[in-house]
Amino acid sequence: MDPVQYFRIRLSTIRPDKVTTFDIFIHIDGKYILYVKTGDKLSDTKIKTMHYKDTGDSFYIKMEDKAKYQNWVREEMNSDLLNPFEKAKILHESSVALMEDLFENPDVNTALDESRPIIKDFIEVMENVPDAMGFMISLSGHDFYTYNHSLDVSIYSLGLGKALGFNKEDLEELGVSALFHDIGKRSVSLDILCKKGGLSDAEWEQMKMHPQYGLVILNNHPNISDAIKAACFEHHESWAGNGYPQQLMADEIHPFARIVAITDTYDAMTTQRSYNVPLKPFDAVTMMKEKLAGRYDPEMLKAMYSVLFKLKVA
Repeated sequence: MDPVQYFRIRLSTIRPDKVTTFDIFIHIDGKYILYVKTGDKLSDTKIKTMHYKDTGDSFYIKMEDKAKYQNWVREEMNSDLLNPFEKAKILHESSVALMEDLFENPDVNTALDESRPIIKDFIEVMENVPDAMGFMISLSGHDFYTYNHSLDVSIYSLGLGKALGFNKEDLEELGVSALFHDIGKRSVSLDILCKKGGLSDAEWEQMKMHPQYGLVILNNHPNISDAIKAACFEHHESWAGNGYPQQLMADEIHPFARIVAITDTYDAMTTQRSYNVPLKPFDAVTMMKEKLAGRYDPEMLKAMYSVLFKLKVA
């Protein structure tokens, strides 16, 4: 008999006093203990109390209930009982959990397919309630982990793509591209990815291989667009031509890769990591514009300010 598999969720995605359609477990001392039974509900007080203890590693559902959880989130997004900001928070928090599952999936095609509904939900929020999108942007950039980082880069990229006038179809492809821009890091040593502090020259050379590793992974799977491959392979190219791995310059770089180059750097600069103090949003973009001039498409960098205005309003 196969052992039960579990899927991590954030308790903040569970609305108080709504009957659950799945069991919720709490993970303590290596054991999964039933916390809320199907058909029960949590009080507002209990959720608030437990939310402070929810580091992201505590609450789980059975993997077989993942579809029920996704339907739960979708119902919340359509609920008249929640305001746009509450919906934005639930969408963001649930998407972080879903992203972790996607990144662990060895089937890239399935992961890409399952990521599209997430991106469509973000675009719908952005289209219908722009202020809520700004609030969602403000939820990003607190912890630098692969899943959080990729999701945040995707959200920033959608905001930047919208500011640049991209249509809905292009925004969806851009959002997916940004989610998987670092997929090549699957092939980089965990010791390097998780190292606290600077990398040695040899470690840095291996890290710089992740665009090539990503392209190899994507090329091994059919039905993946050239735009997604370009965002992965070219997001470390430089507008001035001194990036890697191909030393492309200016318009030779795919527009999606130019966007991800900006949002990837921005997230790294504004996120708390063990070895850096995060910059404030406008300070980060100002540094990119003044001290890192030449790396980024200047018109896209200018448009990034309008995205940050939404964050400031939120």
